[in-house]
Amino acid sequence: MEAAERFAQGDENSVIAHDLRVSVRSVQRWRRAWSQIGPRALASKGPASLPLLSDELFAVLERELAKGPVAHGWPD
Repeated sequence: MEAAERFAQGDENSVIAHDLRVSVRSVQRWRRAWSQIGPRALASKGPASLPLLSDELFAVLERELAKGPVAHGWPD
């Protein structure tokens, strides 16, 4: 939805792409949809696919991530 606000302000695609850390091509698609349908065209439609991890494995992953990089041999 931030992109929609930026479109209304007249910001350039490349600036929006840089600030939102996405490709210019994505911003071009968003702007086209926004100009044809309006801000609702940019509403999230949810994930493209179901997660491959079960809820139990997600819990394990979260615990491991919470330990931080040093616990797994990476520099802080």
